[in-house]
Amino acid sequence: MSYTIPQLRTVNVDRYILPLREGGSMPGLVEADDGFKYVVKFHGAGQGPKVLISELIGGELARALGFKVPEIVFVTLDKSFGRIEQDEEIQDQLKASAGLNLGLSYLSGSITFDPNVTVVSPEIASRIVWLDWLITNPDRTARNPNMLTWYKELWLIDHGAALYFHYNWDKPPAQLALKPFGRIKDHLLLQQATLLDEANQYCSNLITGELIHDIVSMIPDEWLLIDNPFESTDDHRKAYEQYLLARLQNSMTFVNEAKHAGETNI
Repeated sequence: MSYTIPQLRTVNVDRYILPLREGGSMPGLVEADDGFKYVVKFHGAGQGPKVLISELIGGELARALGFKVPEIVFVTLDKSFGRIEQDEEIQDQLKASAGLNLGLSYLSGSITFDPNVTVVSPEIASRIVWLDWLITNPDRTARNPNMLTWYKELWLIDHGAALYFHYNWDKPPAQLALKPFGRIKDHLLLQQATLLDEANQYCSNLITGELIHDIVSMIPDEWLLIDNPFESTDDHRKAYEQYLLARLQNSMTFVNEAKHAGETNI
């Protein structure tokens, strides 16, 4: 199966509807100038643009593996929205987020994934665990599933907490990539993920170096310029590539780590 990286659309916020306070970075529901609603992650939120970078990389990697993910768009926010909001906390966030942000299509009527209602096959569970291991996503847990059921189909959402290594570039990316991901033991689907070897072969064939390069190349310069520990934005992108490639090249080690975690949790 071949996959073509989408050309992300850019939309403009017409109306800020409400904050979604369940999220740690307090995303907001907005209506854009294309007439659709989006859940927007703001670069001016507490954790900065790194959440947006994780969302972009994680979401497009998930889509490349064949999972359903809400459409990702770039969202332009005019500085005027910060002036009319009454809530001071939201007002400050909007003022700090003027410019380019990230949005995901709002799946109206969707419901939070319930493992007691929706059965996930071992094949799909194993591929989701593999993805979340690759991007070190700590949030696909019983407490925070970050999966939705929409029109009887499973959708993966909210990868903003993934790639948390990028909050501290204390070692070369290839070294950071080799750190164990102990939080895989908390994965909601780990016990159903009984086909990890097969998932590793399937996913490794799809997630190529070229694909990683193309996805990382989509990160806007302005997100990389904020808190940039590298000499250039190109070097910054290259570091993300090196990290993901190193994890991909060591996938068998981490598959065994996930297997062990699953056996320990039985």
